[in-house]
Amino acid sequence: MPAITLESVLTCPRCASAKTETMPTDACQFYYECENCKVLLRPKPGDCCVFCSYGSVKCPPVQQSSSFREAGALGHCSHASGGTTSASHAAPATDVRADWQRRE
Repeated sequence: MPAITLESVLTCPRCASAKTETMPTDACQFYYECENCKVLLRPKPGDCCVFCSYGSVKCPPVQQSSSFREAGALGHCSHASGGTTSASHAAPATDVRADWQRRE
């Protein structure tokens, strides 16, 4: 099984500011505030976290489920494995662009 990457570069879709962040290994991160423009990033519909939506590397649970899928086992998150999403990985289906429009 390949090693899990713990660092990802998050890029804000509003201002294009990028920052390297360390991802949590035991959960998905639902929210991230851009340090430059202060927009609150949320996962895109179908993604479990901000790293899967805006990062250079998918989150550890998805990386792990991808490795499991390649080996023929079931994955972790529903969009990665086709299974059900656990409550700890359920993401709100909110479009970040709508938040920008309300804030501007």
